[in-house]
Amino acid sequence: MKPAKTSAMPTLRHQLSSPVSAQSLALFRIAFGALMLWDCWRFIKYERVWRYWIQPDFHFSYPGFSWVEPLPQPWLQIAWLGVGLAAALVMLGLFYRVAIIALTVLFGYFFLLDAAEYLNHFYLVLLYAALLCCLPAARVWSLDAWLRPRDPHVPAAAVAILRIQTEIVLIYAGLVKLTPDWLRGEPLGLWLRDRVEGFWIAPLLEPDWVMVAAAWGVIALHVVGAPLLMWHRTRLAVFLIYCVFHCANAWFFNIGIFPWLTIAATTIFFAPDWPSALFGRAAPTSPPAAPLLPRAALLAMAVWITVQIFLPVRGALFDSETRWSGDGHRFSWRMRIYDREAEGVFIVTDHRSGQFWEVDPEEFLSRRQAGTMLTRADLIHQFANHLARIWRERGHEVAVYAEICKSLNGRPCQYYIAPGTDLTQVRINLFGADPWVLPLEEPAWGAADNRRLYGGT
Repeated sequence: MKPAKTSAMPTLRHQLSSPVSAQSLALFRIAFGALMLWDCWRFIKYERVWRYWIQPDFHFSYPGFSWVEPLPQPWLQIAWLGVGLAAALVMLGLFYRVAIIALTVLFGYFFLLDAAEYLNHFYLVLLYAALLCCLPAARVWSLDAWLRPRDPHVPAAAVAILRIQTEIVLIYAGLVKLTPDWLRGEPLGLWLRDRVEGFWIAPLLEPDWVMVAAAWGVIALHVVGAPLLMWHRTRLAVFLIYCVFHCANAWFFNIGIFPWLTIAATTIFFAPDWPSALFGRAAPTSPPAAPLLPRAALLAMAVWITVQIFLPVRGALFDSETRWSGDGHRFSWRMRIYDREAEGVFIVTDHRSGQFWEVDPEEFLSRRQAGTMLTRADLIHQFANHLARIWRERGHEVAVYAEICKSLNGRPCQYYIAPGTDLTQVRINLFGADPWVLPLEEPAWGAADNRRLYGGT
């Protein structure tokens, strides 16, 4: 009698349920909490809580979250201190489950307060925090474990989901750079040459081919290097290259905790007991038999992974150029691949009297908000309707127009919004291109084009 065939799903379920050392997960928890605590301190030290969320009178909202508003003083500052306290407790592993949920909720609140402050590393923090809410990351090296010792093992799925999430981020960080501009060395050339001006390395970055080679190298590091982290023979070498890459990013660009968070997350690809192996100490052995993970947990993992795979590519559904229009930009890991500058004014016109007002955005927004808003169509639309509400409260029936000139990666400035468009009478299309956003006139632009136009970069 032939033995019954074993399907792949039960095998996968057993593999994900098998116990592994909790050390690598605990180390990631400690690093995550420490980096969040450091970032909280940086925001307080440089008054970013004030500049981002208190000083502005108007905040841009995400679709469906216009109800999220800043708390009055001093409660907003107290909420930010709550982020720091929760991060410290996560790092220490004290009241871990309550602390990580509090950290996720509070940081998520600040994330949603203003869409103009969107950063990819804020989004990444939220994803890791949400995952840690569901993972037993305080089994070892925590005050909770010291007060109440527990089994120093976790299901393999706890490590696997962090590996998959990190792999998705790294691979997409390379794939999204497959654009005509990046492949021709821009905006990398603009940024690097400006950053190293006056340093001994500047002449080495002068040839355009160096910028092109560096741009292609970044793509290869992510698209080829990230999968090699899954293979033990190449893992250490690729990890060390990533460390050098992220340290260089931290020096060249002001991107906060992102390089250090990514390095910390990349350590999860090593064996779960790698900290013990590194210091020559024996890790706990003979794990007890573990129950199979609930099917609901496996389904939740599958849904999470599916969303993370397909959300970044939603821009392909739009009949527009994402790097220009911004359609599908957020949540897609398009990190440091655009250099966008814009200037412009809004024209508020009274239908009845014919009277009009020319509005400088910085009269109503912070300089940081205004600079971001002028490069993003959805935020331009929000601000135009905000101006319309202000003028209607003053007793006017108005139309609002925008005259905005935008440059992408050093291109000559071109009009961004179609002339004559009353922004109070159009909608943001969540599932298609907005016809009132003008198309990009120069589809490809590189380091050689900037040199020709400006006589050097």
